[in-house]
Amino acid sequence: QVQLVESGGGLVQAGGSLRLSCAASGRTFSSYIMGWFRQAPGKEREFVAYITGIGGSTYYKDSVKGRFTIARDNAKNTVILQMNSLNPEDSAVYYCAAAGRTTTQPLVYDYWGQGTQVTVSS
Repeated sequence: QVQLVESGGGLVQAGGSLRLSCAASGRTFSSYIMGWFRQAPGKEREFVAYITGIGGSTYYKDSVKGRFTIARDNAKNTVILQMNSLNPEDSAVYYCAAAGRTTTQPLVYDYWGQGTQVTVSS
């Protein structure tokens, strides 16, 4: 069982930056693929990025490549999403999630946080 708690969302102007954090409980954190997803009003939840447990390989949605960075600290059971050059299209509720294998499909992720709101003003 893994419990996830996100923090760091807020309101930022276009071109600005935010850093999201996800704190995980459990002693097997390093065994999980950790992902970030987002969901805007009226839209489906979409993949943003994931990072593997050991080795820290990463994968990003095309539209965030070069702007967002996912990283993890297995000793602290945390995963972060550094978001730079934000634009209004990035506005959404952001969720962190844990899965047993690498995937961009939300249905495969077993554990989810409650989400944190990111709003980018133009």
